Formats: sequence, C-alpha cells, structure tokens
Amino acid sequence: MVIYTDGGARGNPGPAAIGAVVGAKKYGEYIGETTNNVAEYKALIFALKKAKALLGKKKAKETELECNMDSELLMRQLTGQYKIEDEGLQPLWLEIWNLRLDFKKVDFNHIPREKNKEADRLVNEALDKR
Repeated sequence: MVIYTDGGARGNPGPAAIGAVVGAKKYGEYIGETTNNVAEYKALIFALKKAKALLGKKKAKETELECNMDSELLMRQLTGQYKIEDEGLQPLWLEIWNLRLDFKKVDFNHIPREKNKEADRLVNEALDKR
C-alpha cells in the first residue's frame, strides 16, 4: 500500500493541518495550533492508523507500506539518520515506531515536494476551511 503524507502550519507555530493519501483514500484535517514538524509527524501517525483500519488487523500484518513524505527531517529521524533533539517529537516518533509493528514492513521515503502535491493540497484545503 502506498501512502503520501504532509503536515503544515501557517506560522511556526500556527494553525496546522495534516493531509494523507492512503491507497485510494484522501484525508485532510485541521489539528489546531502547532509546529510544522509536529504536523508532519501527526500526518504520518494518522495515515498509519487509517491504513490499519482500512486493511483490518490480520491483513495489515501481511501488508507492506511505502510511506512517502516531503519532510526530510521526519524521514531521517525515522530511519535513524538524525537524532530527535526536540523532546516534543520524541513521543510522536515512538508512536510511529510502535505503529510500524502492525504491518509486515514499512518503508519511509523522502520525495520532492512536487511529487507530494495531493497531500499538500489536502493540508491547505483543511487550513482554508477552518
């Protein structure tokens, strides 16, 4: 299953939203006031939970996920290339780490912003609607 996620805040911190494309389903949601980095993490958490709900517990265990994001920081923290120095991100990282266990395999990929347009659009749409 292929996933695209994005999170953004207008101002940093500021009003924030998440966007996720999980398979063929699309989601955008306002999440309140926070930072860009927290929004990026929350978008991925949302997508992993949604993937498990859509697949069901048994099928999730047999499914490989490809998670695409334009946040280089998030991808590098998740793959162990960067330390997580922001204490506010550590519990979010741990939640993602635990959610990974619900699937056969989870790959985290950094993609250019222009290849993540749909997730970005969902973020901006949610922010515009709030």
